[in-house]
Formats: sequence, C-alpha cells, structure tokens
Amino acid sequence: MSAVLDPPVVLDPAASPQQPEAAAADPRWVRPSLVALLSATGLLYLWDLSASGWANAFYAAAAQAGSQSWEAFFYGSSDAANAITVDKPPASLWVMGASVRLFGLSSWSVLVPQALMGVATVGVVYLAVRRVVGPGAGLLAGAVLATTPVAALMFRFDNPDALLVLLLTTAGYALVRATETASRRWLVAVGVLIGFAFLAKMLQALLVVPGFALVYLVAARTTLRARIGHLLLAGVALVAAAGWWVAVVELVPTDWRPYIGGSQTNSVWELVWGYNGLGRLTGDETGSVGGAAGWGSTGVGRLFGVDIGGQVAWLLPAALLLLVGGLVAVGRAPRTDRTRAALLTWGGWLLVTGAVFSLMAGIFHAYYTVALAPAVAVLVGIGGGLLWERRSALLPRVVLAVTTVTTAAWSWVLLSRTPLFLPWLRWVVLVAGVVAGLGLLLAHLRRRSLLVGVVATALLVGLGGPAAYAAQTAVTPHTGAIPSAGPTASGGFLHGGHVAFVPRVPHTSGRTAGHPVTTSSVPRAGSGIGNLLDAGTPSAAVTELLRRNASSYTWVAATIGSNSAAGFQLASGHPVMALGGFNGSDPAPTLTEFQQDVADGEVHWFIAGGVGMASSSGSDEAHHVQTWVEAHYASTVVDGVTLYDLSRPPTS
Repeated sequence: MSAVLDPPVVLDPAASPQQPEAAAADPRWVRPSLVALLSATGLLYLWDLSASGWANAFYAAAAQAGSQSWEAFFYGSSDAANAITVDKPPASLWVMGASVRLFGLSSWSVLVPQALMGVATVGVVYLAVRRVVGPGAGLLAGAVLATTPVAALMFRFDNPDALLVLLLTTAGYALVRATETASRRWLVAVGVLIGFAFLAKMLQALLVVPGFALVYLVAARTTLRARIGHLLLAGVALVAAAGWWVAVVELVPTDWRPYIGGSQTNSVWELVWGYNGLGRLTGDETGSVGGAAGWGSTGVGRLFGVDIGGQVAWLLPAALLLLVGGLVAVGRAPRTDRTRAALLTWGGWLLVTGAVFSLMAGIFHAYYTVALAPAVAVLVGIGGGLLWERRSALLPRVVLAVTTVTTAAWSWVLLSRTPLFLPWLRWVVLVAGVVAGLGLLLAHLRRRSLLVGVVATALLVGLGGPAAYAAQTAVTPHTGAIPSAGPTASGGFLHGGHVAFVPRVPHTSGRTAGHPVTTSSVPRAGSGIGNLLDAGTPSAAVTELLRRNASSYTWVAATIGSNSAAGFQLASGHPVMALGGFNGSDPAPTLTEFQQDVADGEVHWFIAGGVGMASSSGSDEAHHVQTWVEAHYASTVVDGVTLYDLSRPPTS
C-alpha cells in the first residue's frame, strides 16, 4: 500500500520541449482499480434514474422539441413550433435532443447522457492527476469527484451543468498537456473546449480563462513571445467555437427564428451580458423574479453555509490546505515544473470560481457549485499524492495530518446539520480523523500494516460523509428547477431534493410584489398546471383533449410560463406555447402577436393558471394575454384545469 500514490514522472528541464519523458508502466492493480471506480460511478449515477421522471421538465420539453424539429434543435426552442427558446444556449440540448431522436422520449433517454458525462468527467479527473502524480492519486481524485453530493445530483439531472463541467474538466487536462510541451494543438483544444462550454452555460464557462491563461503564460516550455502567440491563437479558437452560434442567431432576421428566451429585446447578446452574464454578478437582471435577498447572503462564508456546505464543501478546506502545501513542496522548481503548473491550473479554477460564487448578487443556486467539484478533487489528488511521496520529511506529514483532522472536524459540522441522517456517522468520522492524523505523523515508518491502516482511515475521513450524502441523493427522486443534494439541513431552504422557497420579489409600482401574474398563484394538487419551478402532470382527459385535432394547429395550447407549458407538451407530444418564457416575464408573444396567432387558427386552447412571477423589470404581456382571453372566450374545466377554446368565436 506504500506504493498506492506513485512517484511523479519528472521532466528533465533541459529535455526537448517536444519530447517529454515517457511515463512508466502502471502497476497491474491500476487498470482493474480504474474499471472498478468508473463502474461504481456509473452505478451511482444510473441507479433508479427514471425515478426523477423528467427531472427539470423545462429542459426535457426542449429536448423533446429538438427531437421533432431541426430548427428547434439548433436554437434550443422550448417547443417544436419555435415560439421561444430556453434561457440558455443549446449545447446541452443538442446532446439530449440527439438521444431522444435515437431512443425515443423517456426519462432514460433524457437523463442517461448526463450520467455518462459524469462517468467521463471522473475519468478525465483521473487522467489529469495520474499524469502529474501517479495512478493512485488519480484514483483518489476520481473517487472524490464521484462522491461529491452535488456531482451525484447534477450528473443525474438534465440541466446544462453536466456538459459544462465535462468540457471544462477536459480543458483543464488539455491545458496541462499544452503547458508540458508548449503545444499549440493542445492549447487550441483548450480554447475550443471552453468555447463549447460557453454554448452550454455562457459566461460561467469563462471563469477558468484568467487562471488558465496565466498558467500557460508562466509555465509553458517556450519563449515568452511564443507563449503570447499561442494564447492569442487559443483565444481565436475560443471565440470561434463560442461565437459561431451567437453570430448565426444574431444575423438571422427575428421573424425567421424563435424569440430568445430570457431576454427583453429578442437578442442573444442581451442574454449573454445581462440575464446570464454580468447581471448574475450585480443582481441587475432584467426579467428576473428575485432580488438579491432571494438568493441568500453573499460573502466568503457562502460556500460553507447551511444551504451550500453539504453540496460541495466537504473537502474544500482540504483542497485549499493541500494547494498551499503542494506549492510549498515544489518550492524552487524550474518555471516549467509540471506539478506546480497543474496546482496553479486547478487552484486558479477553484479560487476564481469560488470567489465569484461567493460574491455574486444575482441568481444563485446551490447546484451551481458542481463547477467547483473537479478542481477540489484534483487538488486533493495532486496535493495529497505529492505530500505522501515526501512523507519522509516532517513538514509534509504535519500538513497531511492537519488536513485530515480539519476534514474530520468539518465533516462533523456538516453531518451535525442533518442530525437525523445516520447520526452515528459524524462520530465515526471524527474519531477516525484523530486516529488518521496521529497515524500520518508516523507515516515515515516503513511498516506496511501501519501504512495500510493510515490510508484506509484517511479515506474514511475524507469520503465517508460525502459518499453517504451522494448515496442518499441517488436514491431520492429530484425534480424541478432548483434541486439540491443530500438530506435536508437544519435551518436551510433546500428540502429533500426540491426547492422549499420562492425567491422574494421587490415591490414595484403597478404590481403586487412576489405574486404570479395569473389569477391562480398556487395550482391545486393534481391539476397538471405545475408552477414556476416545476411542471405538472395532466390527467388523461386533459391530455386527450389537447391531442384532439392536434395536426390542425401549430400549438395545441398556450399557457403562462415554461414549466407550466412543459408538463402539457411532454404529456401530449405536441407543441405548447410558453407565454413569457421561463418566468412569464419575457415580452413574447405580445398581445397583438397572440391575437394574430389566434385569428390565424394557430392556437387551439388557452390554459389558465399557468404560473409566472412578477419582476421589477420584465414584461406584463403574458398577463395581458390572459386578461384578453378571459374577457373574450368561454371557459371549460376538465379535471381541475381551466381551458379556453380559441378555435370558437369569441363571446364578446
């Protein structure tokens, strides 16, 4: 077991920059161990996956639309008739839409791609750490990522975060490869990967860019002039990979494409820089349903708080300690030292992304922190492996011992926030932390039984809490727009895999703050209407009504809010117009446009009770549409759902 964390492959600083020293062959135990890790990860991420149904019906409906219409596929439309897009770029929908086209619409066809991305990400993390420190540390890093609760959540969910994390993790690996040999090909690959990550979640993908660029500028094995030139080339690749879709959308006349959801001006540029961009930092998001108070307190303690800590922060203190310890360990290594470059690559990712998440005043959800998980895992793997190799010296042993005891104490705090969940586990972890800490101080002794015991106990300390939370996450169905991992934490807002609160809305003139723009703010249970954050399940009678003569209409129905529309669309299999987009606050369609659609016989039913939220800066058009429909058409109620037949002559 003393060879679990293999020595790193050291590059000769004088060697040719194009010919790094070949890595030694892995021990025989490595390959079966890697297969076991990836298989266990796949089992965790695929277990009873269909229990979550559509998970986030907002994206599931868009995947359905993309499987029915290539135009909807390209733009990321919410419906196959292309009324409006989702409020994100479409890269993740391309993956799900292709899966639905191949295998038909089901929970499995929507969610399995996310799980496979998770397994792939664990594999990339292993490769990134193995290349620097060795396979044992790579396996540790992979296990850390696989058992991070928020990773177990989001790799079983159909939000864009799974693809974002896979692409950025692969970009981090490619950067280390590029830095080793000053390879333009690998650096261009970094730019392309980040560019496509932008098409998954826009500006969040760019948070890694400053750190990545600085690492290559400092550590690549070539002249400063060449380094700058390579970075410019990678920048061009990034802009091309990210910008081609944006350019197409902006150049196509608005009458020829769907409305850009999440914007107030039908512009993808507004979406990039506003709702999905700088507005997330400042809180000034046009069309958002919440003020800064609705997204929790900001500051350095945010990631360690009740709502966030149990999602991703189990090994966050350890990652920071091992980052510092690792940098001290490499000391005065050459500028091009691969280990230091790797530590700076993933450390920069963690620090910049963590700082933004801590301080952003706009929309913020706990599951966003999955973007921190690969960096935490890699830093634990590289830092832990590097110090373990140097355990013959006192300082590395002290750092490892302090890190282990700190992790045990922090895990005790996190587990104490869920006192009814495995109440004995916190004490086991705490005691194991003390034992492992003492054992690490003696790890310089070459006694196999001691080393085996120390490593096993340290693994229990580091992985016991998060693995238990990850397992609980995997056996719990998760649906809606704001999922959370693990059991409910005392004093938190997140409950059992779904959101337990609706963001507060600041008071504005002409509106009632915090109330939906419909006459029914809380749909009746089982009505199929859904709500702002999740879709409903329509009854068989309502579904049959929507399917009747569906081919005669462009949209079988219209209702306020994307989640409300998604439930009816997924059940009926036909396009449903989401008035106002996700929040019901986009000016699409306007009342005049909707009246024309009705006059042209394109919309069959209007479904009342769809939920959107009033905002301080969004549009009232969806509310105006409902008011007009209620004033001019007769209603009928089917299984608790109020519908208006727009194919009949108006009553007034």
